[in-house]
Amino acid sequence: MTRSSRLWRLSVWAFSLAVCIVVGTRPAIAHAGSLGGSLRSVPAPFWLVVASGGGIVGASFLLSAFVTDDETLGAFARRRAAFGQPVELVGKVLRVVGVAGLVAVVGSTLFGPSVAIANVGVLLVWVGWWAGFTMLTYLVVDLWPVVNPWRTLASLVRSVGTRTDRQLPERVGSWPSVVGLLGLVWLEVVSPLAANPRTLAVVVLAYSAVTVAGAVVYGEAWFEHVDPVSRVFRLYGLLAPIQRSDGGVSVSFPGAALARVDTAFDTDDVAFVVALLWVTTFDGLVATVAWNSLLDAVAPVPAWGVNLVGIVGGFLAFFVVYRRAANVARRTADTYVTGAFIAGWFAPALVPIAAGYHLAHFAGYVVGLAPALLTVALDPLSPPANIPVLAIPDWFGGLQLAFVVLGHLLSVWVAHTRSFDVFPGRLQPLRSQYPFVVVTICYTASSLWVVAQPTVGGVAG
Repeated sequence: MTRSSRLWRLSVWAFSLAVCIVVGTRPAIAHAGSLGGSLRSVPAPFWLVVASGGGIVGASFLLSAFVTDDETLGAFARRRAAFGQPVELVGKVLRVVGVAGLVAVVGSTLFGPSVAIANVGVLLVWVGWWAGFTMLTYLVVDLWPVVNPWRTLASLVRSVGTRTDRQLPERVGSWPSVVGLLGLVWLEVVSPLAANPRTLAVVVLAYSAVTVAGAVVYGEAWFEHVDPVSRVFRLYGLLAPIQRSDGGVSVSFPGAALARVDTAFDTDDVAFVVALLWVTTFDGLVATVAWNSLLDAVAPVPAWGVNLVGIVGGFLAFFVVYRRAANVARRTADTYVTGAFIAGWFAPALVPIAAGYHLAHFAGYVVGLAPALLTVALDPLSPPANIPVLAIPDWFGGLQLAFVVLGHLLSVWVAHTRSFDVFPGRLQPLRSQYPFVVVTICYTASSLWVVAQPTVGGVAG
């Protein structure tokens, strides 16, 4: 049996296991990240939230239209302070921390307390990693290439003997990561990954087996094109003010690295950015009363089936709308550049939107559950009966709105900067942005609507 066939069988086994988990368990009340420390819905009329948010984004485009000189745009995109290479010892320590964290998650979820809030592995995954570490990635610096325990483990396996990397089929591209991202978020939504530590352990082990096996066979190409987690962190890392490269470490304006991307994304990469944008919204949508009312209305259709249709259908809708906007931009800019190129060129500007919504979705989550994580981490085998959780005040909901709007504002500015790099003159770059501004305003309104919705149990996931 060849290595590729073994990898295929392993992937089929992992997928079948995931389906069994979904079918054999009851759907969670809210999405898997909801451990009880999340933000409350915004105490403001949603029509006011939607109108003001969309208006701010529209006004920001009008203001940015006055900035058309190369000096100002160049100061944002290209001005940075460069430093030397980081100390190698730091990288080694981070690799050890990553592997130790994975071992701690697997061990505690398999053998630790069965109550999620008292299990350090559950808290590490959802509070420490998916919420906190992701926020660190786009707010400060992307450390995932170093911390990634699966990359470290694959490197150790590969170092045992001489191996030649197999080539991923060119026609496959990065589409597996798109399917993987949608599948992971769907699995998070429909299965009790945050309520049942044992279920989380099985999923982590299955994901680890597939990822390490894939990286052993295909090398770095696996993390570049297939692994959805690595691709998410890579995109979010481009938003961070601190950038790591072979030349060292540099500091620039947040989002400047997105503006500096010198190529247009291919269609599969555009699809992944759109998928990231959609799943971030969907992760919050499923916790709302409106979505749960929909699940009740279509009963006895299983919730996992409705969520599957929702996550796939929403992604397709987002992708089609974005590609249509790119085709319209080709006409408004009166250019011979193809619509596919325009879609790929402006795709990096979508990343701040996803990050802004992620921050709005998880900032209060981290604040509320950080005391629980610290308390349980100090005594993971015998956590106290009463685990502290901070109550998030209502005014924190205003920060949710601010984070969403700021993400959209930065998106408008990145798109504005990139438009002047590909279109000549001053009017043509502005005209190329018209369709995207309309789409951004509509998305701002819809995402703020989600934030303002009442949520199951009174909290936003």
